[in-house]
Amino acid sequence: MKRFLVTGGLGFIGSNLIELLLNNKFKVINIDKVSYSSNFYNIKEFKRNKNYKFISCNINNQKKILKILKKFKPDGVFNLAAETHVDRSIDNAKHFINSNITGVYSLLQACKTYCKIKKKFKLIHVSTDEVFGDKLKGKSKENDPYKPSSPYAASKASSDHLVYSYIRTFKFPAIITNCSNNYGPKQHPEKLIPKMIYNVLNNRALPIYGKGVNQREWIYVKDHCEALLKIYKNGSLGNFYNIGSNIVLKNNILVNKILKIAKNEINVGKNVKIKYVKDRPGHDNRYSLNSNKIFKSLKWRPKTRLDDGLKYTFKWYLSNRSYFSNLNKRDILKRLGI
Repeated sequence: MKRFLVTGGLGFIGSNLIELLLNNKFKVINIDKVSYSSNFYNIKEFKRNKNYKFISCNINNQKKILKILKKFKPDGVFNLAAETHVDRSIDNAKHFINSNITGVYSLLQACKTYCKIKKKFKLIHVSTDEVFGDKLKGKSKENDPYKPSSPYAASKASSDHLVYSYIRTFKFPAIITNCSNNYGPKQHPEKLIPKMIYNVLNNRALPIYGKGVNQREWIYVKDHCEALLKIYKNGSLGNFYNIGSNIVLKNNILVNKILKIAKNEINVGKNVKIKYVKDRPGHDNRYSLNSNKIFKSLKWRPKTRLDDGLKYTFKWYLSNRSYFSNLNKRDILKRLGI
């Protein structure tokens, strides 16, 4: 039975990935530093699974990471430990540098040592489409130059470069993935879709930055996790893979879809209105990924239609309102990055 180490497994994508790995009968060690966005509610379905273990650990702790690797002998690491909220990076980039750059360095160093005693090991480094910056026309390909706009995007771009430098210099066994905007169950409501759902459920206005015309590509988190597992199994070491859905739309259209689902299908938020607010500094206008590489070479495609995914997501939060009680209300409501 294969074993995997997942970093950041109390977070959004990490916890969804762990669920997939356990359902596929793999053993999983989850390490997480337990930050504001970590939520033990995310692991309640599988926390007593005999194939699951949680260890509180910061990826900056190279010595402890190496000790964990040597003890549990994982066949692979999925690195999802990261600070991810753009607005927070605008207010204070320090935590992003610590987690997304120096943390990745510490993880790489520990894994590099571990590789000497563990053969057929690989690291899947999970990154973002934001490293490419604005794509006003067309789609970003894996070999396009990076042009990050926010401190968050710059920190992720730096981590990608660092991982690739280990691939080239040390023949380190890693694959780098860049994914579009994720949505789905267990996402912290500082992010757009869960914030809109939280506000609808609490009869609050729905804040949209600027004029609402910024465009994002959206992928359901469980589709992303399926892609990550496919890449681990069949991806080529040293390669980059874009993971997208080809579903690109303006923020105001997305929010109106959510509001329509709330009012017409779930019967909540009848009096909730959209409110346009001051834009984020340096706000990228459009992201769009060319994912033909993974579509063609690995025969992977996302399965979830946007409207279906939004309904699944809304219904999950509706059925799991106690998810919000595990979070600091200030982290949900306070506007950052202005």
